[in-house]
Amino acid sequence: MQGEHPISNPNELIRSTLDFQFQISWQMLNIHLTGLQDEEFHSRPAMKGLHVYHESGVWRTDWPETEEYEIGPPSISWLTWHITYWWSMVLDHSFGSGTLTREEVLSMGNIQETWDRINRLKDEWEREVAGLPGEALLSMERTRWPFEDRPFHELLAWLNIELMKNAAEIGYCRFLYAVSKK
Repeated sequence: MQGEHPISNPNELIRSTLDFQFQISWQMLNIHLTGLQDEEFHSRPAMKGLHVYHESGVWRTDWPETEEYEIGPPSISWLTWHITYWWSMVLDHSFGSGTLTREEVLSMGNIQETWDRINRLKDEWEREVAGLPGEALLSMERTRWPFEDRPFHELLAWLNIELMKNAAEIGYCRFLYAVSKK
């Protein structure tokens, strides 16, 4: 079949597929964060919803007690914090000490610093995953957060889904913001 690349090693097929998904998710995030300014970054799509706020010199984040629709839609500032939260947690628990907590992952408070942090997390993630031997993708050794006892390739797939989901939510917020300004 035209376009097929024979890969004899199933671990490399898994890696190739997950990398393809990751690159698409990353492109979607890049599209939605390009041109974003702080005013839109801090705007709220509704009167109620997850957001970040400045308190005693630190940008803090809301944390949902439920995932019911009544909590309202999150802001872009919260969604970008959420990306830094789960990515930082996965990196720390899969490749680091495994001691990082949600409370230690603070919002940066502006889009430029947030985007810089997300890019650093992406670079670290790609470096760590690329350094793994293929058989590590089937191992459960590095799967410690947000779930355990699953092969590591499933954690990579989860991360791709989270990245795409957050990118899509950011895009939706940007559509709402654009029409509210007209």
